[in-house]
Amino acid sequence: QGQLVESGGGLVQPGDSLRLTCAASGLTLSNFVTGWFRQVPGAEREWIAFIDWSGRTKNYDDSVKGRFTVSRDDAKNAAYLQMNDLKPEETAVYYCAVASSYNRVPSLYHTWGQGTQVTVSS
Repeated sequence: QGQLVESGGGLVQPGDSLRLTCAASGLTLSNFVTGWFRQVPGAEREWIAFIDWSGRTKNYDDSVKGRFTVSRDDAKNAAYLQMNDLKPEETAVYYCAVASSYNRVPSLYHTWGQGTQVTVSS
């Protein structure tokens, strides 16, 4: 059973940047689609972006397009979410997960990390 561990969250001011890391063990990210999601208490988990097994196909929700970038380092078996120009409404717990096909549906992702808190506040 593989494991994903997110890191890199924290408290930042509006307009700041953060880079989240999703470190994988027991599974190889280049064999899967790696998705990024976020969730606030009381709300559904929201898809943000994914990167496919080749690393060439990346897809973003309109709300983050142009500000967030997904990438992967196969040598480190890690994926990254670079987040620029963060907004207060993007305060949430951020998760990475893997799936076997392109999709935005949380239930179709079969391995999840524990999440990392991102707080955007002045």
